[in-house]
Amino acid sequence: MSYSWVGAPAVFNGTNTDLGGDSNAENLNQWYNPGDQAYIIVASAMVLVMVPGLAFLYSGLARRKSALSLIWACLGSATIITFQWYFWGYSLAFSQYATNGFIGDLKKFGLMRTLGAPSPGSPLIPDLLYAFYQMQFCSVTAAIIVGAVAERGRLIPMMVFIFFWATIVYCPVACWVWNVNGWAFSWGVLDYAGGGPVEIVSGLSALAYSWVLGRRQEKMMLNFRPHNVSLITLGTVFLWFGWLGFNGGSAFGANLRAVMACWNTNLTAMFAGATWVVLDWRLARKWSMVGWCSGVISGLVAATPASGFIPPWASVILGIVTGVVCNYATKIKFWLKIDDAMDVFAEHGVAGIVGLIFNGFFGAGYIIGLDGVNTGLFVGGWIKGEWKQMYMQIAYIVAATAYSFVVSALLAFAIDKIPGLHLRASEEAELLGMDDDQLGEFAYDYVEVRRDYLAWTPAKTDVAGAEQTVPQGERHGIHQHSQMLEGKAPSESSEGGHAHTGIGGDRHAVAAGPEKVE
Repeated sequence: MSYSWVGAPAVFNGTNTDLGGDSNAENLNQWYNPGDQAYIIVASAMVLVMVPGLAFLYSGLARRKSALSLIWACLGSATIITFQWYFWGYSLAFSQYATNGFIGDLKKFGLMRTLGAPSPGSPLIPDLLYAFYQMQFCSVTAAIIVGAVAERGRLIPMMVFIFFWATIVYCPVACWVWNVNGWAFSWGVLDYAGGGPVEIVSGLSALAYSWVLGRRQEKMMLNFRPHNVSLITLGTVFLWFGWLGFNGGSAFGANLRAVMACWNTNLTAMFAGATWVVLDWRLARKWSMVGWCSGVISGLVAATPASGFIPPWASVILGIVTGVVCNYATKIKFWLKIDDAMDVFAEHGVAGIVGLIFNGFFGAGYIIGLDGVNTGLFVGGWIKGEWKQMYMQIAYIVAATAYSFVVSALLAFAIDKIPGLHLRASEEAELLGMDDDQLGEFAYDYVEVRRDYLAWTPAKTDVAGAEQTVPQGERHGIHQHSQMLEGKAPSESSEGGHAHTGIGGDRHAVAAGPEKVE
């Protein structure tokens, strides 16, 4: 079915609209284009794929002995969010019955009144489909945050945190900018697919959780490097694929705005990736695969709030600026002395801020009108003479940043004080690895044998009948770790040929000497 007027294919005129329509009395599909619905269903599945993409990315960036725990954390968070969103999350974020501008009510509790009426986001798709699509956004945001537990955090306390975080952090910020009664939406803030609710919230919440959790043990960071760059690349590809559904689907229909968003997403990602690689090359005179993945992800993040508002040429500029800004932003965690192990703040929080600021400069109404619904809007950024747009964007950035960090930090601190829910694993568990301590399963089970291979060596005999055992200090790949097991302080020297890099976990650090099996 094709149509030439502005708006939805047909004006909704169903019965029992307060309940979402009456499917016993009418065909609720008649008000929507089947192609639009099919596209958003597929886009929802694409966004869902981002969760395992993040799992693979984080797993590759960690050490072998904590690789599986991060996959579990990402998929576990999606399980929690599916329940939370069905239970009350969608209602708290998108219920149109609440008019306070900050958070919804419970009139859509358990998907009540959520069926065939036009969605809060667009008249092109029904409320039920919109709720499913938005659930994937919340799942991805939660999966981004769980990277904060990397190599030292317990899993169950993080799952408890995710449920309450989604309720008191994500849902309010989503309501601000996407609910028809939200204060930022009413004010005219431009945030296309989640620079605030997804990117700033994830970046600042992960930073807050990492701060409360504490730094990894410096003595355990010997020769640290990402253990599997191929897995990092695979995760990045999964994310990129899903992000086309994330940004393209936020046009809420198979229309030209969706195509423009996909174009802008790819342009920003490619130019950010190239910029990051060049910046890393200037230091090491080597081409970095991890650097390319980091740049691409930061570009995808920056495109999230901007891809449905700015023209393609502005996306090229956005990609270059994002690559530079986020590359340097990875050093902020060292100034703050917060162990943001997966650089969530730099690549999500900072990149989301950059994208929102670009809307203030380059937002254009004719890009918005490509969806066939919002034609004729006289909104945009400085290139359209809308000078006030920038201070609106900045005020929204400040509000989302402050709220996300403060509330997430308070929530993490409170959970940590509950008996049995302390966030941090023990020092011994950190040495063994989170896979062993939290799961009892391993991403690479053969590594668990290789790690302590000397401990399995048969007893040596120099003289007949005189049995000798392998000393405890020689049973592990890193001498300082063996000293810890014997109750001694780790040596500050590089005795035994094991190099000490002093690296605190930066994903771009290069270890001195050959990689040790951990």
